[in-house]
Amino acid sequence: MRLRNITGSREVIQSSPFVIDEEALDTCPGRWGEIFGNTHPLHIEIGMGKGRFIYTMAKNSPDINYVGIEKYSSVLLRAIQKMEEEALPNLKFIRMDAEDIDKVFGGGEVDKIYLNFSDPWPKDRHARRRLPSRQFLDRYDRILKRDGRLEFKTDNRGLFDFALEELEPAGWRADIITYDLHSDDKLMEGNIMTEYEEKFSSKGNPIYKYIIFR
Repeated sequence: MRLRNITGSREVIQSSPFVIDEEALDTCPGRWGEIFGNTHPLHIEIGMGKGRFIYTMAKNSPDINYVGIEKYSSVLLRAIQKMEEEALPNLKFIRMDAEDIDKVFGGGEVDKIYLNFSDPWPKDRHARRRLPSRQFLDRYDRILKRDGRLEFKTDNRGLFDFALEELEPAGWRADIITYDLHSDDKLMEGNIMTEYEEKFSSKGNPIYKYIIFR
């Protein structure tokens, strides 16, 4: 059975205290400090999958608030199960399409954005759906603090090359670029691997990463 088709997953998500109710999302912009009950920095992961990366980040950094965003209900269900085993007060989830990301966070409200092993959308006509596209970079620009950073990891060379080509037209610049993350000892310090990263790197596939800013 495909993970995204598990029966009843949407009902579990709707009743979970770890997930922001979809009907309340339009009230969230500018209120994330209130939602978490503190003024800590806010980091978000778009397309978090089963949640291993963001859960580990939140557990390791209790002084940072994290929001994990995932569009597929049955994938998000796995992250909820992690939270049910050990709840973290600095982590919330949202089930939504990333196209609406700038409707959920206020201008300059986010300190850092993570994109990990995003869907490559290989057909040219779908380029604007790719999370590192200039269309999405424009959305990120609206919600990210002026000194904020965006970190992107992938094993897909075509997607990574595309992402780099999008930077200049979108008005972004690269702080760090690597074509073999796991061979860079400095960048690997504190690196949290996603499920996909562990899988692909174990096969010897290079992992590409950039850190960008405006």
